[in-house]
Amino acid sequence: MRIATYNVEWFASLFSKNDRLLTDGKWSGRHNITRAQQIEAIAKVLTAVDADAILIVEAPNSGHKQSSTRALERFAKTFDLRTTRAVGGFANETQQELTLMYDPAALTARHDPKGDTKDSHQPDAAPRFDTTLRMDLNIDATFETVTFSKPPIEVELTPLGGTPIRLIGVHVKSKAPHGAKNLKEQVRISIENRRKQLAQCIWIRRRVDTHLAANEPVIVLGDLNDGPGLDEYEHLFGHSGVEIVMGCDGEDSKMLYDPHAFAAMAARTASGPATSRFYIKPRRAYLNALLDYVMVSPDLRPQTEGWEIWHPFDNPACYGNIELREALLAASDHFPVTLDFTPEPLKSHK
Repeated sequence: MRIATYNVEWFASLFSKNDRLLTDGKWSGRHNITRAQQIEAIAKVLTAVDADAILIVEAPNSGHKQSSTRALERFAKTFDLRTTRAVGGFANETQQELTLMYDPAALTARHDPKGDTKDSHQPDAAPRFDTTLRMDLNIDATFETVTFSKPPIEVELTPLGGTPIRLIGVHVKSKAPHGAKNLKEQVRISIENRRKQLAQCIWIRRRVDTHLAANEPVIVLGDLNDGPGLDEYEHLFGHSGVEIVMGCDGEDSKMLYDPHAFAAMAARTASGPATSRFYIKPRRAYLNALLDYVMVSPDLRPQTEGWEIWHPFDNPACYGNIELREALLAASDHFPVTLDFTPEPLKSHK
């Protein structure tokens, strides 16, 4: 079975207000790429990845008239993808949803959020992701409110004839220091936003711990916009958000695993694995970054067969396939990450 995560930049702008594909020559959100070109490129990438389930980060919008799941199911039908079904989580106001596409012949999937539906500021609380959490972010005995602009999606994913898996799809972001009037304010706002991002990662980790305590296999995947050694503020907090979600400060028996994250922790340099590629105008150069992950709980590791980043230049198979390479570059500024594993058979009860 193959599980994947893929952040598709400006996916929402490729659909009309009634979730119809805008296959035309107008410019997409991607530089110098038309909507028709980006749509075709996304279809080629999804066809090549051929995942049984794929988390679409920055999926089409859900709102008064729009539906992310409907848009993606129509996309799958248009391009004859086998991931014909889609399940969404809590809709948000950013026009960037978290939606899982999947093959109903290979598995079943349902949105199954856990946690208290009431806001909480209790120690170690992990309320539902569409609520708020109260935490002392500044260690000053004052509780701040933590919320998700993009609440994680929680899915009960059940492979055909296999044991159910808890899947948590995430898109965690640290806001830019908007409104800063000078460098001092920029630093202050950046640190505050970083604290909030790390608090969100703590919240996600608490949810992971509840599943591990219940002996439930867990996969956390998506875009964490963070990683070991990624920015200059990490030394202030001791760990990156990725390390918090993985549980690097806890017991080895409860630590999540992603080989690319571990490689980045070992290297702490920009030359490690990368899942995204951005053009930096002032430098007139591209920046590669490791932002997307597929983390598995310890009980799933023996079943894994390998992870792969579909980077158009770093992955020899992608680079050698010119059509796929160009599609990856046209479709998004992120690249898919896949995990291949053998699901554990459902145990019979005699």
